[in-house]
Amino acid sequence: MPYVAIVDDEEPVRKALKRLLRASGLEADTYASGKDFLEASAERMPDCLVLDLHMPGMSGLQVLQELRSAKKALPAVVITAYDEPATREQCLAAGAAAYLRKPLDERLLLNAISANVKRNVKENDR
Repeated sequence: MPYVAIVDDEEPVRKALKRLLRASGLEADTYASGKDFLEASAERMPDCLVLDLHMPGMSGLQVLQELRSAKKALPAVVITAYDEPATREQCLAAGAAAYLRKPLDERLLLNAISANVKRNVKENDR
């Protein structure tokens, strides 16, 4: 079963996304901060990451940059309520596989996760 990590500072968002992913047949864990996720990922790396962009402390972009500098290839779907073209470009350049605006369209999110999980599994099988 594919494993997805959800990183968002808003508990209701984390809970809703976890329910959605589990109902769609995905294993999911949630993290309230980028720091919490990075610490946990040392033990178990997910197949895909759903990552809020604007969080206190470490932003989603900073999480992407940290993963990249640690040479951890991980498909990430960045979610944000504030779609700014420059930030979108920075996230994509830092390795985000998708960039979606809140409120999220569940189908778009699930399609982005599915495509990235499949691509990640294929790359890891090489």
